[in-house]
Amino acid sequence: MELIRSFSVDHTRIVPGIFTSRVDHLGDRTVTTYDIRLKRPNREPVIDVAAMHSLEHIIATFLRNDPAWKDEVIYWGPMGCLTGFYLILKGDRPSKDLYELILSAFEAVEKAETVPGTAPENCGYYRMHNLEMAKWYAAEFVSYLEANGENEEIFEYPKTERPSTDGGKHFYDS
Repeated sequence: MELIRSFSVDHTRIVPGIFTSRVDHLGDRTVTTYDIRLKRPNREPVIDVAAMHSLEHIIATFLRNDPAWKDEVIYWGPMGCLTGFYLILKGDRPSKDLYELILSAFEAVEKAETVPGTAPENCGYYRMHNLEMAKWYAAEFVSYLEANGENEEIFEYPKTERPSTDGGKHFYDS
């Protein structure tokens, strides 16, 4: 089985940022999956689960209500490793073009007074939220983005070297 692109990224070198994870051409439509990485994988503690859940609710609501972007949003959700989120949008834009949107989304978390959709009728585990911790993570990421907005490293995945056997198999796939 071929290794999927997100597992080909060198997770020992990735930094927080906004990355293009994959671009899919589906007939006459193109959709792009973006990696919104808040934590350095395997080097920093992951995001608290309840805070991650609150970040998901607040930012999904923000994105789907933003007049300029709401019709482009397909999905916003957490990574299984709890180091960031995936954003799937219609079209194909460079990750740098999402900088202001992502910055605004996390600033909205800092200003949030409640977490939307936290009634039992709206959420699969409505008791698992932590707004204060979500605000803390959001403030941390906003500060990081503001300090690094001109740094190309936060928009380009580091690549993993994939040594090959004489038969052409990649060691990761063999």
